[in-house]
Order: sequence, then structure tokens, then C-alpha cells
Amino acid sequence: MQFLSDNAASVHPAVWDAMRAADSPDAPYDGDALSAALDDRFSALFGRECAVLWVATGTAANCLALACMVPPHGAVVCHEEAHIEVDEGGAPGFYLHGAKLLLALGDGAKLTPDAIRAVIDPIRDDVHQVQPHAISITQATEYGRSYRADEVAAIATLARERGLGLHMDGARFGNAAAFLGSTPGEAAGDVDALSFGFIKNGGMSAEAIVFFDGALADVARYRRKRAGHLQSKGRYLAAQINAMLDNAVWLANARHANAAASEIAAVCGARLMHPAEANELFVRCTPAERETLRKQGFGFYDWGADAARFVTAWNTRDEDASALARAIASL
Repeated sequence: MQFLSDNAASVHPAVWDAMRAADSPDAPYDGDALSAALDDRFSALFGRECAVLWVATGTAANCLALACMVPPHGAVVCHEEAHIEVDEGGAPGFYLHGAKLLLALGDGAKLTPDAIRAVIDPIRDDVHQVQPHAISITQATEYGRSYRADEVAAIATLARERGLGLHMDGARFGNAAAFLGSTPGEAAGDVDALSFGFIKNGGMSAEAIVFFDGALADVARYRRKRAGHLQSKGRYLAAQINAMLDNAVWLANARHANAAASEIAAVCGARLMHPAEANELFVRCTPAERETLRKQGFGFYDWGADAARFVTAWNTRDEDASALARAIASL
């Protein structure tokens, strides 16, 4: 019974079907019909004009988006637990050619305008100090928390006031939108670029960088090629994304994963370290309790000395979620 990561989930059947349907000659790189459809499809989804590029990984999506906003001598403000800081192996520094990450604090890995100001206000406006050029937030956060529309709006207002770009890491964007019950446009807010995650939500090897600023997209096309992410048979990546958009598969998948997480969270009580607002649960468990759960067949990651992380997915079986809920309740 697998709760290690939604990265370990299987590929949704609609994605396989779409890739097989795309298995015929078409223009190479991003010149195919499926890739060409992405701008219009995402523009309709978000209710404003978008330019969309596919890439193969979330790390590439995040870093290529930020590289279009931040020069090598600049910096990105992010949470100290942000994926770009903790889990991307130095990729931001590589793609941004040495630009710095400025780390801010915040409950549940969420940033606030005050937390951002605490980092950027002390920076002198001179060549001796690295200047901020962008802010990166995560929807849903690394602790499964979802930004409300007013929270994103407040950060966006600060970004505009300070002349900073605003990037959203949406590796679990679908889970956040499902939890909030909002439109994609409301869940994203006034960001300049969004890394729209599909792999954790039923995709195989395709993520979308959604640019709400066409000038950034123009730069990103060159950077994507230089970074080795302009795949020659890009139609297969575009096919995956289109399949997830068809019939709102991305949203249905996210709702299922969230529902499984909610069932488990309901029995955790004081063990729950963060509110369950997506598909990740952080649960206080002693080493002995974690061993008990593993002996019952549950797979999950330890989270420090006295906690565990459980992640549900689009294909989490109802009976497995119920079994884990009962097992935690009986500890």
C-alpha cells in the first residue's frame, strides 16, 4: 500500500491513449499540431492569454521560468523549504548561471508579504549586494498548504511595487485548485509564470511552463533549447498535456487524491502537523509506530525523527486509504 510519493503513481490511461494516437509523423520539435494547440487551450483554461512550453521535468520548468526573470547577478526570494532550495540539487544556480536564492520563513512553507520584506528590505541598493529580481511561491506548498486568492494577490501586489517577477511552482497545482474549489485563474492569481505540474497527477514525462507574459516565453524558447529540453518528438509531451486537459482529467485526478488524504487526515487528530489542504500528510509518529505501520504493509517516508509523510495519488485505492486511516487511528 503505497504512500511514498505521487511521483510513484502509475500513468493515467488517457495519457497512454493520447501518446499512441500521436504516434504518427508530424512536424518535429514543437512545430506539431498538438504543441501548437497548447497556447489556446491554456488561455481558455485561465481566462487570459498564455504562452505555453512543455518540458520533461518540474525542475526544468521551475528553473527555466526563473531564468527568464533573473540575471546571473540577481536573486530569487523563496521559502527556506521551497523545492527549488531543498530538492533540486542546485539546479536553480545552474540554470540561472549563479543567481542566488534568498530564503524566507513562513508557516507551512507559505510566504507572506511581511516575510518577503524581512528578506529584501535590508538589502542595500548598490553593486556590493545581490539584488532580488523575482519571488517564487509554491501552490500547494511543500507541506501541503494552499494559498488562498487573497494571499497570492498580496504577494503579487508587493512584487509589482518592487518591480519583481512572480513565479509559481505548481507541481501540485491541481491539488490546490481542487481543495480551494476555485478556477485555475483564481488559484494562480497574478503570476508571471506557472510551472503547471502533470507528472505527479497522472502524467508520465511532461510538465507545462505557462507564461502570462509573452516576452518571457520568447526568451524561454531559446533557453529551453540551450538547456537540452527541446525534444525532437515534442508531440508526445504535448499529447500528454492535452490528454490531461481533456475532460478535466487533471482536476478529477487531483480531487481523488485529495479525498483520500482527507479521509486519512480525519483520524489523525493532534498527530497532524499541518492542515490537509492537498494530498500530502505530515503525521507525528514515533519510530516504533512507524515500524508498526510498515509491518502492516504501508510505504511512506520518515520525516525527521518523530514524523512520517504520507502522499496520496490519483490512483490511490479507496480501500488502501481506509486501511491506513484505521491503522493510524489504532496506534
